[in-house]
Amino acid sequence: MTLSKQVTDILNGTIDSVKSVLPFDLAVEKPSLFTQPFTQHSIGVLIGMTGDVRGRIIIDGNEQVFGKIGEGMFGMALEGEMLESFAGELGNMIAGNLSTTISQKGHETDITPPTVLVGETKVYGFDKAFRLPIKIQDLGTIELIIMVENK
Repeated sequence: MTLSKQVTDILNGTIDSVKSVLPFDLAVEKPSLFTQPFTQHSIGVLIGMTGDVRGRIIIDGNEQVFGKIGEGMFGMALEGEMLESFAGELGNMIAGNLSTTISQKGHETDITPPTVLVGETKVYGFDKAFRLPIKIQDLGTIELIIMVENK
């Protein structure tokens, strides 16, 4: 399978996963290609992909947006360690759903446990990545950063 087919399946699968996990009205913007480094400013979740499709996904946002997502999903305000734990679980839900979705398209894949990134963090070690902004109505914007490795 070609790398461009894998990337297309991952981008489409990511959009489907976010839409199925987040119970909000979403506006998915056009993905854009960029090169390293990626700078994460507030809070994010890094999840690795293994198998046929190798790479990483970062879900990047700020504490207010993650907090509003948590409040909208669970009916209570989240902050501090609870917010960080929630961010990791949200990443796990989205990446797990993505793994299931793209396996249905013939890609054998698995995900690594989530790593929560807090504060300003720079991520290196990739050639190209896609930035996929997602506007969540009345809550704010998150960005999904999708880094796919060549085998």
